Amino acid sequence: MRKIGFVTPWFAKDIPGGAEAELRGIVKNLSGHGVDVEVITTCVEQFLSDWNRNYYPEGMDIVEGIPVRRFPVRERSIKAFDEINSKLMRNIPVSIEEEDIFFKEMINSPALYEYIGKYKDEYSLFIFTPYMFGTTYYGCQIYPEKSILIPCLHDESYAYMERLKDVFSLLRGMIFYAKPEYDLANSIFDLSKVDTRVLGGGVNTDVTGESERFREKYSIKDKFIIYAGRKDVGKNVDTLIKYFYAYKNRNPGNLKLVLLGGGEFFIPHQAKEFIYDLGFVPIQDKYDAYSASLLLCQPSLNESFSIVIMESWLCNRPILVHANCPVTRHFSQESNGGLYFSDYFEFEGCLNHLQSQPGLADSMGKNGRKFVLENFNWDVIVGKYMEFFRQVSE
Repeated sequence: MRKIGFVTPWFAKDIPGGAEAELRGIVKNLSGHGVDVEVITTCVEQFLSDWNRNYYPEGMDIVEGIPVRRFPVRERSIKAFDEINSKLMRNIPVSIEEEDIFFKEMINSPALYEYIGKYKDEYSLFIFTPYMFGTTYYGCQIYPEKSILIPCLHDESYAYMERLKDVFSLLRGMIFYAKPEYDLANSIFDLSKVDTRVLGGGVNTDVTGESERFREKYSIKDKFIIYAGRKDVGKNVDTLIKYFYAYKNRNPGNLKLVLLGGGEFFIPHQAKEFIYDLGFVPIQDKYDAYSASLLLCQPSLNESFSIVIMESWLCNRPILVHANCPVTRHFSQESNGGLYFSDYFEFEGCLNHLQSQPGLADSMGKNGRKFVLENFNWDVIVGKYMEFFRQVSE
């Protein structure tokens, strides 16, 4: 099998984001098992950066031992893109012509597309991720017979664009992190001629935490629940804060909410005595925080995988997720490692139930850890990916 090229809009060692972290893990672990991998990307820094700015130099780079080939981006019309993107974010229907504007004016690199077309015979496969970006939309049309998509698909307006239906039905294969993501894709796209597999995602299972170390370092002695990740509306953090504020008004006690991760979010002044925003913390401190918590709450409605859920389970702590997120609810049910809520009163009931039965919380955490070790250990995941790549490239 020849080289495998992973095509993505941006790539670097410390870019935040679940899809970005999972891709780093995939290429690093495949390389560690002797697979010839290369990342093909743009010179843009990351998702939150200016997509017109070439932050990294053009050319070859090495990131944690992985060859990374960077190409400059084409200047885009931010105004034209934002007009269409604003509609999609508000679930307002857009025309085919507006879809064309959306893809044309988002992150794109003609030099990257030219390279794939010119050197495609040097690669067995091109793996594109995530699904909605220009590098995926245009890149996988160059040689669809060699194109595999890892979509990181959510039930959102972007997924229902007509242009994507035309393109994705021609791909060689598609990889999903979870069964609900597979089901969603098959309900939207015609994948009858696409080799589709649920292979899962991998996580670093060498994770341990020390609860007392976290409590001592951050002077948090009371019982708390934790949120870890980007703090914005897209992750439904506003619902978590609103629900926890209501919970404290209805339930006297010392329970706190600890927020970890980037981004800023409005917290009512009167709530700051029981909601602590610690921002970014060292990775070991995050593991220690999981271990010290009652549970991890992951309220996001749109997840194709969730590394923070896996990390919490590896630290033997249960999870609380939103019932309207098929993937995280599926993980919770399959593992018996957590609970889920669909409204405030279910949120309140879950917190009170696990506080009143600490043995149940501990048991769920252990169930979750067992689930991760059996299904998402990198050795297991890499074996699945290598076998799939061999089959589709023959």
